[in-house]
Amino acid sequence: MDFALTAEVDALRARVRAFVETHILPLESDPTARDDHENISEAALEAVRARVKEAGLWAPQMPRSRGGLGLGVVGMAALYEEMNRSIFGPVCFNAAAPDDGNMMLLEKVGTPEQKARWLQPIVDGAVRSSFAMTEPRPGSGSDPAGMMLTRAEKKGDTWVITGRKWFITGAAAASHFILVARTSDDPRTGLTCFLHHRDDPGWRIERRIPIMGPEEHGGHCELVYEGLEIPDANRLMNVGDGLKATQIRLGTARLTHCMRWLGMARRALEIGAEYVRDRQAFGHTLSEHESVQTLLGDAALQIEVGRLLTMKAAWKLEAGDFARKEVSMAKIVVADALHQAIDTAIQLNGARGYSKDTPLEWMYRYARQARLVDGASEVHKMVLFRSLQKEGKDFWSWGV
Repeated sequence: MDFALTAEVDALRARVRAFVETHILPLESDPTARDDHENISEAALEAVRARVKEAGLWAPQMPRSRGGLGLGVVGMAALYEEMNRSIFGPVCFNAAAPDDGNMMLLEKVGTPEQKARWLQPIVDGAVRSSFAMTEPRPGSGSDPAGMMLTRAEKKGDTWVITGRKWFITGAAAASHFILVARTSDDPRTGLTCFLHHRDDPGWRIERRIPIMGPEEHGGHCELVYEGLEIPDANRLMNVGDGLKATQIRLGTARLTHCMRWLGMARRALEIGAEYVRDRQAFGHTLSEHESVQTLLGDAALQIEVGRLLTMKAAWKLEAGDFARKEVSMAKIVVADALHQAIDTAIQLNGARGYSKDTPLEWMYRYARQARLVDGASEVHKMVLFRSLQKEGKDFWSWGV
């Protein structure tokens, strides 16, 4: 295992850092650059995206033939971390969820015709996408294979969809949807993925669900399927491959969350460290107090542990491994490290940290979701327990 970046990737990482510093961080304090959901406005986003494309930093996860940078998972880890030093960063580079995971899934498993129709417009930034899997109780959550209730019934060359989805990220702004539905009661091969467009009749957005934190573009929506008809040509992979498709998508997508969250955690700590360097208390700067040093040192340690776990998982994914336990470890640790870093920075900034004079309060409300989305921490610990039971002493192995 080698943690050295190639010269090409490190040069790109440095360019992303400079771009974020110059063109994106200043927008955070500009109220005219925000939309009604505390994200970057569409007008500001469009202008920054044009600059990103001019700078040659667009869509690092996509092949060069599609207009991306053609990076592997390790290179993505380095760049995504730099992007999310700004709360607006990843979407400016077309590296934000859910488009990020949807693009990677379609690139891996789509047919040439499906890639041309459903993938390329997302890569180009012309449309957005959603991944419709989660359902209201008692339907599909962390156990899609066992709990999914949305059904697809085949009639001739068409699939008819009925059911309900919720907390579908980005749905209100998406044009392209990847839908997971039940096509049989088999516990392993009972799910199938389909592609549909927002203009197709037979489905609707019931509501945009209010949340405690800032929202991704398109929010988190509840969807109702009332006889949506999908041609068999818009089926993704084979009938019964739905669970496989979710595993392919979520493996890398979960890790990209970690990559981005590490950048946000670093930024929070930068704000905290900068403040304590100058702020005086009891005859000394805050940074000279041992209790402050301990808080910052521990938060920095947890970020670095998260970076190492993330990079190990990225290295295994790039080598073709599913890296299930490694991704679970990274997801658990980075979600906690993110919260700790932001909470520490707020504590050290005092009332300033609790105010809206810094992005820390935005980050704090955003960070609570990290322990919930794409598998709660408790579910990932269950995954680790099962791996430990199955692998025994081989649970701890080195790359060879």
